[in-house]
Amino acid sequence: MSDVAIVGGGIIGLSVALRLVQRGADVTVLDGGDEGAWQVAAGMLAPGGESEHEDPALIRLMERSAELWPGFAAELGVEVGYDDTGTLSLATTADDVAERRRVWARQQLPLLRPSELRALEPALSPRVRAGVFAPRERQVDPRRVVGALRERLSDRIVPKRVESLSDVDARTVVVAAGCGTAALTGLPVRPVKGQVLRLRGEPGLLRHVLDAAVDGREVYVVPRADGEVVVGATQEERTDRLVTAGGVADLLRAAIDLVPGLAELELAETTVGHRPGTPDNAPLLGRLDDRVVVAAGHFRNGILLAPVTADLVAGLVLTGEADPALADFSPRRF
Repeated sequence: MSDVAIVGGGIIGLSVALRLVQRGADVTVLDGGDEGAWQVAAGMLAPGGESEHEDPALIRLMERSAELWPGFAAELGVEVGYDDTGTLSLATTADDVAERRRVWARQQLPLLRPSELRALEPALSPRVRAGVFAPRERQVDPRRVVGALRERLSDRIVPKRVESLSDVDARTVVVAAGCGTAALTGLPVRPVKGQVLRLRGEPGLLRHVLDAAVDGREVYVVPRADGEVVVGATQEERTDRLVTAGGVADLLRAAIDLVPGLAELELAETTVGHRPGTPDNAPLLGRLDDRVVVAAGHFRNGILLAPVTADLVAGLVLTGEADPALADFSPRRF
């Protein structure tokens, strides 16, 4: 019997496992092989840009985790695509500008003219009307992060699909199963479909992450150092795994309207994933009962919240005491 079994081998479960192992716990990660949201995530570490409609407690949690990311990336010991170049938040029409102004005002960032934006990012379309530069926002490559975590924890990971928590032989069970958390716990975690594209070309077309409103469509464009560009993401209340022509067309249209040079890149991958959403779109963090701890329901913010989730859940499991930051995210609230 293990001290702790973690159900779920995605970025959340593995990050919690790493913290527990570092603090001396006997940990087993039960990985059912499901495709997690991390596999299609762009890895934007942007609490300011992600928090327009979020609860203040969640905003604080995201900001706390963003500050942990430089150290977390460094301790993995390999290149995980961590980049602190910053993000450009952009708008192309008057309506887009009006919509984005609320976010920009909250971020307290100076509004930049089109010429100033193109000085920072020459590949931008002349259609870009306004924007801001968020120098503290970062990115990381989730696939590399999970690869590094799996390497560090290779002797702890057991391929096993868990159908019932009663079948798990451990004193404490941490459920970090993403959308699968609902079936294991009865908690209201729903899958929210997202379609993501990966383009490939020579490095250097873009310098910054772009988060934009283009003719009323939300799109992000995330360049990697190796020439890959991630374009995302649709948000659909659906459970299927179909890549649709409409979803691809909408993303490509918005991205190319924003950066015309993307039209010359190879369309290398089209992917569907499901974000684990909750009724209030905030994560489920904390004790469900004396044996079960939940770390799930991170919705759009699983990559961003991985370090703080690892710290908070590991602390709870090992000491039995809950950090005050967990109070607003108890799974018992539902």
